[in-house]
Parts: sequence; structure tokens; C-alpha cells
Amino acid sequence: MKVAITGGTGFVGEELTRLLTGQDHEVFILTRTKKPGSPGVHYIEWLTDGADPATELEGIDALVNLAGSSINDGRWSDKQKEAIYDSRMTATKEVLRIIGELEKKPKVLVNASAVGIYPASDTATYTENSPEVADDFLAKTVVDWEQLAEQARMFDVRVTAGRFGIILGKDEGALPLMALPYKLFGGGTVGSGRQWLSWVHVHDVARALLFAIEQESLEGPFNLTAPNPVRMKEFGKEIGQALHRPHWIPVPEFALKAALGDKSRLVLEGQCVLPEKLKQHGFDFQFTSLSSALADLYK
Repeated sequence: MKVAITGGTGFVGEELTRLLTGQDHEVFILTRTKKPGSPGVHYIEWLTDGADPATELEGIDALVNLAGSSINDGRWSDKQKEAIYDSRMTATKEVLRIIGELEKKPKVLVNASAVGIYPASDTATYTENSPEVADDFLAKTVVDWEQLAEQARMFDVRVTAGRFGIILGKDEGALPLMALPYKLFGGGTVGSGRQWLSWVHVHDVARALLFAIEQESLEGPFNLTAPNPVRMKEFGKEIGQALHRPHWIPVPEFALKAALGDKSRLVLEGQCVLPEKLKQHGFDFQFTSLSSALADLYK
């Protein structure tokens, strides 16, 4: 199988590439900076002057769109919010243009998305059937992103969108920053500690994206979170246990708001999100408990 990936040099993209090449699939990574490939991996230049990626992507079976500025980088200034939003729209419009140019269309577009579409709540539980949509910046970005990706259906391409939770990886993603206070013996409950954290191991993210490519009956948005979300207080205690560090110094809400601005909502607010659609289609998570995920990452 031939799979094209935008954002293939990022945290999730690299994990997905390892999974695909390990199963002898051929990977085409769209990147602004072209570099020499490796066995089973080709780098295709895109989003630069003169780039014509469609000519090198004829015959691909699937396209995975992960491109976009990281929401974890820097404080959420107006400029950063604009970059987060515009990078996703620009990349997805280019994905649609490429699909339109291909003589043989890919069978499926798997688009990235986020659980930030759901309103923050300490009491609600959300599945893909939940009608509630938040009214903040991140939710607007997710809604517009998913709607734009859906336009690939005009080319008779199946479209699905993985709504990522907090993706856990040892050296990338949110976990290193969350674990740093514990490594310095200063970890503790963040905010109230009651906010939900819908987490998922990065390897299960890659496995679920491949599952979405191969499972022809899977369409539309699906929650890409482990089946057992936890509250922030429990999350902190689990990190402390995994690192053999104390969980004792609380991080007050006002301090995070002062340091991070709007971005503080990522850790001060949360949603309890369940992967109902993946389970209904028969996907088995390798890491269902937070303790097993952290044990694997810190082994």
C-alpha cells in the first residue's frame, strides 16, 4: 500500500511512518524541505514555489493529513492563534488540490482533528454522537478543519477525521512538559485536579490511523483517545509513580493563566471523551490504562 502523509516529520507522523514501513507499506512524506529518502520512504516537496507534488503521488492508496502548527508551541498570542488556524486550512486546501489533480484518486483521506471540539466539563461524557460543540478558538479551528477536509468527498474519496486527545510520548508531545516538574521533585496537582484528561499513547494513535485507512466502513469523525480517561489529579499521581517522584506541590490556576494565557485552558479544562466509534469497528487499544502507557514510555 502507498500512503502519503502531510506532517510526516512531526511527532505523530514519524510514529505512523515507522508503523507503516514496518509492515512493508510505502510512505510518501510531503515536506517543505526535501531530503534523501530511506527504504520505503520518499520525501515530496510541497507548499513551496514551483512544487508540484501531484506528479509524484500518482497511485497513492491513502492520504493522511497531519499538517499544522503545533498547539503546544509558545503562548497563544493572536499571532500564534492565526498560525495554528491558517496552517491547517492552507495544508488542507492543498491536499484537496492535490487529490483533484490525481488521475487515480486515493481511496481515503484521514484527517487530523482534536477533542477540543467538545465543551470543557467536569461532569459530561462525550462520544462521536454528542451534539455539543464548544465556542472557543480551538473548537472553531476543529470545526472548520473537519468541514474543509469533508470536501474530498466530491472526488468520491472516503473521509474520516481522528479527534486526538492528549497524545503521550516520552520525548515529544505534552508529556515531557507535564513530567518535568516531577523530575525536578516539584510535581503536584494542576488547577482543581478535577478536570478530565483524555489521553492516548502515540503508538495507539499510529495504529488507529492505519486502522482508519484499512477499515472501509469507518467514516466521519472518530475520537482517538484511550478508553479510560482520568482526572488531572490522578494523572499527576500516575506520573509521580512512574518516575518514582513525589506528588505534592500544587500548581495554582492563576499561575498557569498568568504564564500561558488562553493556552492554559489545555490543562485547566478538559473533556471526558470516549472512543466509541473505534470500539464499535473492532479496534483494540494496546494501552488501555494510563499506568500501562507510562510504564511503556518510561521503561
